Amino acid sequence: MPRIIDLEMNLPRSEEEPGYWDAMQGRPGNPVADRQPRPPGYGFDNYQHIFKGRPLSPEAAPPPPMEDDGGITKFIADMDKAGIAFGVLGSSNATMARICTAHPDRFIGLSATSPLDGMTGVRNFERLVRDHHIGGLRVVALYNGIPASDRRYYPLYAKCVELDVPVRVYTAMPYANDREYDIGHPRHLDQVAMDFPELRIVAGLAGWPWVTDMIALLRRHPNLYCDTAAHRPRHFATPGSGWEGFLQFGNTLLQDKIMVGLSRSTFNIPFETLIAEYQALPLRPAVLEKWFYGNAKTFLRRG
Repeated sequence: MPRIIDLEMNLPRSEEEPGYWDAMQGRPGNPVADRQPRPPGYGFDNYQHIFKGRPLSPEAAPPPPMEDDGGITKFIADMDKAGIAFGVLGSSNATMARICTAHPDRFIGLSATSPLDGMTGVRNFERLVRDHHIGGLRVVALYNGIPASDRRYYPLYAKCVELDVPVRVYTAMPYANDREYDIGHPRHLDQVAMDFPELRIVAGLAGWPWVTDMIALLRRHPNLYCDTAAHRPRHFATPGSGWEGFLQFGNTLLQDKIMVGLSRSTFNIPFETLIAEYQALPLRPAVLEKWFYGNAKTFLRRG
């Protein structure tokens, strides 16, 4: 059984604060109090059109009725069964602080601190890292509509360097059609990496459909990595999928730069199925071990 560090884990619904996903899936930016109903199929509802035939991800689906999902106990048991040693969480700050404090050897939480909060947000982020076991920053233009290169993030990036914690940046095209299609373009990483060469950055979701740009930037910046979250692993080897270069370079020159995000809740299938799909890719065994575990161990400073 391989050892795995999973770069994208969503907690069971029973562990999350009520209203968390509703707050994340509204209009980009700060909604007004008297907001009006949105047209059918607009915004995050468009994921239902794009991904017909598969269960909706937590980001796209309305929360189901609360049920006994086993909570964190079953979640960790599922990790153990699949050989997942450690996971990266994106959640509300309060939930991550609680979970990461209770299980510091199993999870690292990344705070989605708003760049609109200025130095108040910076000080709160530092408090979360120093006192509440939050392990880094999460920058998600998909939700707030603010690209990673926006200078309002720069005080937070400087604090990440000072605290020696990483940042994970949403890097992909959103299917939520109420925001710019290129708000997660890899080019936004380039300016940040130039201005903060010491900052450890992981490009979450690997930059599709701008895969060639992503490859070039991974070669260009020593502290830039990427993860494979939200993509079904079997498609990386599908001819015509656009991933051909990613797989070629990921097996050779970029083998030390890629980490897996299993995204189990996105696909609503077992960890073991996703792991088996990675194992079926035409990757050399030593490279697959790096994707699964070694690169993330280095990037996240685990040991």
